[in-house]
Amino acid sequence: MAAPISRYIKLTSKSNSLKLINVNSLTPSNHFRNIHSLKICTKTFTRYPRIAWTKINLEQVRHFNKKYDAITKSTLFNKVKFLGKTNVRPCFHPGASNLLTAQIGSPSENVQGWAIVKKMITYIWPKDRPEIRRRVIFSVGLLVGAKLLSIEVPFLFKYTIDYLNSHTGLALNLETAPSTIVTVATALILGYGMARAGASLFNELRNAVFAKVAHDSIRRVARSVFLHLHNLDLSFHLSRQTGALSKAIDRGTRGINFVLSALVFNVVPTAFEVILVSSILYYKCGGKFALVTLGCIGAYAAFTLAVTQWRTNFRIAMNKAENEAGNKAVDSLINYETVKYFNNELYEADQYDKALAKYEAASLKTTTSLAMLNFGQNAIFSSALTVIMVMASNGIIDGTMTVGDLVMVNGLIFQLSLPLNFLGSVYREVRQSLIDMQTMFAILSLQTPIQKSKAPLIEISPKEAEVIFENVSFEYVKGQTILSDLSFKVPAGKKIALVGGSGSGKSTIVRLMYKFFEPQKGKIYIGGRDVNEMDINSLRRAIAIVPQDAVLFHNSIFYNLHYGDFSKTEKDVYDAAKMAELHDSIQKWPYNYDTQVGERGLKLSGGEKQRVAIARAILKNSPILVFDEATSALDSITEEKILAALQRASEGRTSICIAHRLSTVMNADEILVLDKGKVAERGTHNELISNPKSLYYTLWQKQHQTSITFDS
Repeated sequence: MAAPISRYIKLTSKSNSLKLINVNSLTPSNHFRNIHSLKICTKTFTRYPRIAWTKINLEQVRHFNKKYDAITKSTLFNKVKFLGKTNVRPCFHPGASNLLTAQIGSPSENVQGWAIVKKMITYIWPKDRPEIRRRVIFSVGLLVGAKLLSIEVPFLFKYTIDYLNSHTGLALNLETAPSTIVTVATALILGYGMARAGASLFNELRNAVFAKVAHDSIRRVARSVFLHLHNLDLSFHLSRQTGALSKAIDRGTRGINFVLSALVFNVVPTAFEVILVSSILYYKCGGKFALVTLGCIGAYAAFTLAVTQWRTNFRIAMNKAENEAGNKAVDSLINYETVKYFNNELYEADQYDKALAKYEAASLKTTTSLAMLNFGQNAIFSSALTVIMVMASNGIIDGTMTVGDLVMVNGLIFQLSLPLNFLGSVYREVRQSLIDMQTMFAILSLQTPIQKSKAPLIEISPKEAEVIFENVSFEYVKGQTILSDLSFKVPAGKKIALVGGSGSGKSTIVRLMYKFFEPQKGKIYIGGRDVNEMDINSLRRAIAIVPQDAVLFHNSIFYNLHYGDFSKTEKDVYDAAKMAELHDSIQKWPYNYDTQVGERGLKLSGGEKQRVAIARAILKNSPILVFDEATSALDSITEEKILAALQRASEGRTSICIAHRLSTVMNADEILVLDKGKVAERGTHNELISNPKSLYYTLWQKQHQTSITFDS
């Protein structure tokens, strides 16, 4: 059971005064009066604290609390407890994914260890890569050869000791010591040395041959995960936390290398060696020796399995703590400027230290339990070795065994000790690697609701680039309607504007056009084709967008411009920069187009980033252009130049402009005024402004009055 939740409601009246009310302090006598907008928040004081705000109306507050209280078995006016179930979302956030932060680093119930092993086998034994399979076969052959040579070493000791004893009166005495030492040394050098050298040679050849298999498998798995992440729907990426996700994938990729090597070089060869040694002991020394050996191995394996299963919980806790620490560090460093604005460096350091303290505690438990496991393994093996040595000694006394047999048995048992001891470590690491890999393979098993059509690639020309929304309804969260029976048409080559208040559905329209989401009802047509029946690459190639928040790659300014279309020439990039009024500014930078923009473009101003986004859209040269507050970050002088550039770029193309400042869309062929997910009004600027009762007129007057107020 987690700690209590505090729930808050932000109340904004028409006078824009803001109140923050703790829901737990409300009484039934409270009334919401003169409410203009509301926000609701849940803050969970658990291991993974999170805050989620969303704009909602009063009915949605009631709906949220009804739904939330049904989960928590509480009421709006009482303290509630968060049950912490992985299938319960603690945030009221449009588009939130069900893959919670707490799941990153924990084993998935849908991806089991054996399923991962089977998946990995397909990578080391690919049907379409015969050269990889030949390498695997050759590696296994070298492995068997190395084990056979290693098994020869105890026999060399036996034959040497028996030969020396038979030629010295069955005893080694001081009179024969000099010659005996020389003989034994010679035998050891020639026999032991050659066997060990041969085994080592085979092992190194095996490593060299299999390296190509391992690295090729890791590369293909990593590429599959990376590509799959890009293919997942937007809801996953809206809810993911970069630090935790990158940690999980990094650990999973490292685990692949270890599991691949363990399967081929440890698990199979150790099983082969156990069978070989047990058979030799049974044939040479009798069933009792083989029985004790197998009993030792069974007890060793059972103890290792039981303790490792127990230790798994510590490893999971350590992974979660590491994820939290990594995510905290990434989140804090990404928001570097915000931390500085509020002088919260020490607070962030304390929060990071708390996360590290959790990791330290979990890591200590892991290390302590490891020491216990190692001691138990050594105790089991030492006990079995003692029993076998006593049995061999009794055999010598009875005359059924020679001193050489005792040496051979001792050597064979010690021959097993190394792979057995290593097998214990391998099992622990394989189990932990499988845990680390489970999140990565769980991500691979995620299916996006947006399925790619098998339709052929097509190219939409500017003359047929019309956009039609036909009775489209959409909601991110059930019960929270964003678009309601929305219908409109943008003829090819025309420019329309989408205006309206926050939450009216303007940006959602763009997401549906790109097929980031699918509507619950209605149809969307691009170029006369249903988007559900179009190839998704053809669809997205037909649309270029200038987003409101232009995020750039940590690379050069030229790279970020060229990203719009890598098939275009260097001259095309320069021309696009000129059209976006960016070329002259770049020429003044220290390294011109080679200047690094910093992570997410932090080295550029807001206006410069916006112009990069505009240049990219121009370079893409798509028949449909979407401008989502394209000039929101520009000053008035630059805005005028950009609007002229956009006008040139959109000539003969279908343009959709999402705007807050109505003055930027006055020349649109048609303006759609959205309200509550519907087209409330439509017409040209002159038509809409001529009606004093229209919503457009009200918005225009508010912006004009605000401008006058600030100017005065």
